[in-house]
Amino acid sequence: MRMTAQPGELLRAARLRRGLSQAELARRTGTTQTYVSRVERGVLSPTIRSLARLLAAIGERLELTTAPLPHGNVSERELRADLRELTASERLAQGMELSRFATELASAAESRRAEGGRR
Repeated sequence: MRMTAQPGELLRAARLRRGLSQAELARRTGTTQTYVSRVERGVLSPTIRSLARLLAAIGERLELTTAPLPHGNVSERELRADLRELTASERLAQGMELSRFATELASAAESRRAEGGRR
C-alpha cells in the first residue's frame, strides 16, 4: 500500500482550495476547530467515514482505489517491518483502528446483503 498523502494533508489541501477556515469547516460538520486542526496535523487519524464526511462538507468526495503490487505478494516480514518502529501503544492504536475498520466493513456488507434480500 502506498499513500501519496496522509488524511490530514488531504483535508487541509481541500479546505484551503475551497478557501475555508478550520472554524468554518468545524461549524459545517458540527465538530470543533480543535478536532479539525488535530486531524490536519496528523495528531488524530480519522476513520474513512469521518474523512469522507469532512470532505463532503467542503464540497469534495473521497475516492479510494487499490492497485496490484508490482511483484506479487509481499512477505509478512515486509508488511510487519514498520511495526518495529512503533511503540507498544502505537501498535495497539493501529490494531484498534484496524478493528474499527473491519467492523465497519462487515456492517456495510451485512447491510448490502439485507438490502439485496428485500429486492
